[in-house]
Amino acid sequence: MPDPVRSGRAFDALRPLVIERNVAPYAEGSCLIAFGETRVLCTASVETGVPGWRKGSGEGWLTAEYAMLPRATRTRNNRERDKLGGRTQEIQRLIGRSIRAMFDDFKFGEFTVKLDCDVLQADGGTRTAAITGASVATVDAFAWLVREGKLPLTPVRRRVAAISVGVVGTEPRLDLDYPEDVAAAVDMNVVMSSEGRFVEVQGTGEHGTFGRPELNQLLDLATKGILELDAAQRRVLEG
Repeated sequence: MPDPVRSGRAFDALRPLVIERNVAPYAEGSCLIAFGETRVLCTASVETGVPGWRKGSGEGWLTAEYAMLPRATRTRNNRERDKLGGRTQEIQRLIGRSIRAMFDDFKFGEFTVKLDCDVLQADGGTRTAAITGASVATVDAFAWLVREGKLPLTPVRRRVAAISVGVVGTEPRLDLDYPEDVAAAVDMNVVMSSEGRFVEVQGTGEHGTFGRPELNQLLDLATKGILELDAAQRRVLEG
């Protein structure tokens, strides 16, 4: 019997993926990314100077912010004006850590790249979509620095991409949408580099535990999905 939650999508299939570059004309790098019904606008802004603790080092920095627009979900969320919630802080730290893995070091001069990942519509996987889109925006931001003569070469050494996997019922699944995420017994977010190496793995037994065979199966599933995301990033950036 067809699974009404999965809507006919194979257990190892990504949702329809769309990546659009240069959607914010005033940003040095930008990307609108869609994982199915989840849509995230990612911009990369280049600023001269670095945080105080970095000044005088000759090294740059990259930081990330994440926000969900009030009507990104079925009911309106309040804007986090004065104090960020714990989930928001966790996600923007994850985005920052993941994107910083694109560099071997920060020896690109005292520039700061600020990433803004704004969720326009949420249907599961907002953090993984944000990381995948922010990677494209970051590549373009550093390409801008090179074109402007501010850097001789881009410091970007690799891309990163991220995907969710989980166990729904007894079935492992790739790229969970919101109904699947809510129903998942095991939920995992995986970030990998374009070199095929893991950047971060976040796995939780939401409604139970899982063993090494299940973990290996989920990592294999995530690797398959990320290879597809990486190929899509490459096509977009070469276009």
